[in-house]
Amino acid sequence: VQLQASGGGLVQAGGSLRLSCAVSGGTFSSYVMGWFRQAPGKERSFVATITRSGRMTDYADSVKGRSTISRDNARNTVYLQMNSLKPEDTAVYYCAAAELAWGVYSDTANQYDYWGQGTLVTVSS
Repeated sequence: VQLQASGGGLVQAGGSLRLSCAVSGGTFSSYVMGWFRQAPGKERSFVATITRSGRMTDYADSVKGRSTISRDNARNTVYLQMNSLKPEDTAVYYCAAAELAWGVYSDTANQYDYWGQGTLVTVSS
């Protein structure tokens, strides 16, 4: 299973970005998907997760209300729309896939089986 994240870049504070993660080599609809991030000098942290159906989502408090995770099971792609970006959102963003049951999601990194290579988001003040 391969995950390819894209969409990162340099944006001014208050701006928006949409990250994408394309999954290949597996059955996309069988995976819970998540986004995590790692800021310079910090540990990897949870950002958002979505169930296999896409009906339920969860977010870290730090991004709640500013970000939306979604998925397109026909395109094998998960998205993270981020608005009102802040300098503290600067990080490498990773998408991940977990082989979990229908109707659940996860904010725990060690429950994820597959990881993408990361895409850098830099927010300038």
